[in-house]
Amino acid sequence: MAPPRAGSARRSRIESLSNPLVKRMRLLREKRHRRAEGLFLAEGLRIATEAREAGVLPQWLFLADEGAAGHPLAKALVEATLAAGGEVIDTTPAILSKLSGKDNPQTVVGIYAEPKTALADIDRDAAPIWLVAERLRDPGNLGTMLRTGDAVGAGGLILLDDSTDPWSVEAVRASMGAIFTQRLVQARWDEFLPWLRAGRGGLVATWLGDDSKDYQAVRYAAPTFLLIGNESQGLPPAYAAAADVRVKMPMLGKADSLNAAVAAAVMAYEVLNQRRR
Repeated sequence: MAPPRAGSARRSRIESLSNPLVKRMRLLREKRHRRAEGLFLAEGLRIATEAREAGVLPQWLFLADEGAAGHPLAKALVEATLAAGGEVIDTTPAILSKLSGKDNPQTVVGIYAEPKTALADIDRDAAPIWLVAERLRDPGNLGTMLRTGDAVGAGGLILLDDSTDPWSVEAVRASMGAIFTQRLVQARWDEFLPWLRAGRGGLVATWLGDDSKDYQAVRYAAPTFLLIGNESQGLPPAYAAAADVRVKMPMLGKADSLNAAVAAAVMAYEVLNQRRR
């Protein structure tokens, strides 16, 4: 269910770039303001529709004049937002550009409450696959991992240690709406490992060490937690050592490793395909 709305369940119009609400929402492009407000910004009718279909509605919905308001999906989004107590704001492309930071913004921008999900909130048996990323730095990789998780029916993504902010405009955009369909948890390693060991689930680390097995030679039991390391440094040795099994994929060219999001996708589909077979 969507969180309580902070808007006023009404429809209004804003045309001034100096409007106080526009200035306030524009600051959500910065991490410290997102944290202070507990809000984040999502741009685009497709992403906003994915959120609506997942039962998540914006507190404020900004619509540009040109084309958005008459679209059937936009109409459904407006009706649902108002019914949930949110505020719908008709505005201009210039204001959407100010909000999104893009010269050619899409015609819809939603302002959403940031979910607060802890490890204790996760039902590990709700899905056979969970993605775990350690010190993930690139918001594009984060968004891609969320999309992969959605595609393979994963339960969500657990971000460990000092990973990039999942609620940044770039990460939300890269997720293509999967940030609304996947559970997302931020935790420290020393919180995650005891939680994992307190219940069912095997930890599988991608690791280039000598004791790693071929990723297709291992049989993965549900729930499987796939641990992916930092883009440039990989996993710390202690993290890899704590895994139940370490695996690697064959590298037949000059490169010694795959992109973190690609590695996560290859592993996730191997686990999925084993279950399908």
